[in-house]
Amino acid sequence: MYGGTTTIDRPAEAVAFATRPIAIIAGLLGIALLATSWRYGYFGDELYFVAAGHHLDFGYADQPPLVPFLALVADTVAPDSLVALRIPAMLVTVAGVFVAALTARELGGSRRAQIATAATYAVAPFLAGGGHLLATSTVDPFLWTVITWLLVRWVRLRDDKLLLWAGIVTAVTLQVKWLIVFFWLITGVAVSFTGPRDLLRSRMLWLGAVIAVLTSVPQLLWQARNGWPQLQMGSVIAADEQASIGGAGGFLLVLALYSGVVGVPLALFGLWRTLRLPRFRFLGVTAIGLIVVFIATGGRPYYAGGILPVLWAFGAVGLDGRRRWLPWVAWPAFAVSVALVVFSLPVRPVESLRDSDEYSDFIDFESVGWPEMADEVAVAYRALPDDVREHTAIVGDTYWSASAMAHYGPERGLPAPYSPNRGYWYFGVPPESATNVLYIGDGHIEQIRPHFGNVTRVATVDNKLGIQNGYQGAPIYLATNRDASWSTLWPALRNL
Repeated sequence: MYGGTTTIDRPAEAVAFATRPIAIIAGLLGIALLATSWRYGYFGDELYFVAAGHHLDFGYADQPPLVPFLALVADTVAPDSLVALRIPAMLVTVAGVFVAALTARELGGSRRAQIATAATYAVAPFLAGGGHLLATSTVDPFLWTVITWLLVRWVRLRDDKLLLWAGIVTAVTLQVKWLIVFFWLITGVAVSFTGPRDLLRSRMLWLGAVIAVLTSVPQLLWQARNGWPQLQMGSVIAADEQASIGGAGGFLLVLALYSGVVGVPLALFGLWRTLRLPRFRFLGVTAIGLIVVFIATGGRPYYAGGILPVLWAFGAVGLDGRRRWLPWVAWPAFAVSVALVVFSLPVRPVESLRDSDEYSDFIDFESVGWPEMADEVAVAYRALPDDVREHTAIVGDTYWSASAMAHYGPERGLPAPYSPNRGYWYFGVPPESATNVLYIGDGHIEQIRPHFGNVTRVATVDNKLGIQNGYQGAPIYLATNRDASWSTLWPALRNL
């Protein structure tokens, strides 16, 4: 039985850290991410993070401020450099490989268990593929991995300073996403029922909680002043997820696809292991609770991704040296996983996307065509008569199209863009002198039409590659003779 004396009872200090093989795994992943970091172009969300960084604030409608800040730093140090923008994503992904392996070592896992955990992290599609992009969904799972490592270490050592560090890391995590709140709430409930209850009695834990709350005050004040739009985003995301993946079955299927060929069985075995080990049962209960809560609230499957690395560590340690046949299964599974990760990165000629579909290659599809969109808008804008152009604002139907214009528009002589969509609505209102609008896309066009005397299609977006992504063939409209002030119209147009 796995609930008795196991390697988990062996002191981590008695186990050598598999530095070289883990460094090789992390290094190979880093090389793959670096080698493909310049490929295709900016993903739509990355353009938005850059735009948000140039409108740096304590909060946003759809996220905390850390990722926009990182995007601002990258775009300031190396303007228009995809490689520079994605360096933070590469670094946290590579670092996550080491932290996952450290978790296995903390459980008394041998070099083999550490390597298995590190390799599973490195070939999980949502982590390895996510390392290609600067996104909240890339940074957040790494920070969860650090927090769960600290908790596992605390269970073994009972060193309360580790809980203080967990609070500090939580403070950073709250500047990326708010999902960690669910982790701690569910963990608190799980610990109350399963132990170790002295976790909740630790003053260092609550000091860390105070630090996390205090450092979040500026963004909470921003949310309060602006009507808590980030909470409103929850219902929007839930509706999107219901339409795209359905209910619990779809959630679990996508989470399994994100976890990978090796990650799914190892996580399930690791979950079973935690539930069998009284000291760590709270982690298994937390994992189940997170999945249930995210399904119930319409969350995205990757929301639960941050809990997987600790389960992989438990699974790898539990399999450590117990099955002679295991390597014969593991090696082919890892080989398939590596192939899938490579395929998920932009290694193919961009033209090959013509023969694919957006559902299977969403990131790649939405990473092409932005400069060409800016070209079409610039041609349409310059074609306007001088007296019309002087009073025309550029408005994107979504925060993506507006962000693309913010990035590529200035070098084409275009004015600053606007959008009533999501976080971009807060970045500014068109000037009252702009009685006309060059409107990109057909999203929410029916909200625009009633407020302008004439709305005419004047151009069409064409990425020149024949790739059928979200904006291929999208219309560009000229809307003239606005009938209300922007101070009245802009709040009416706001949408999430």
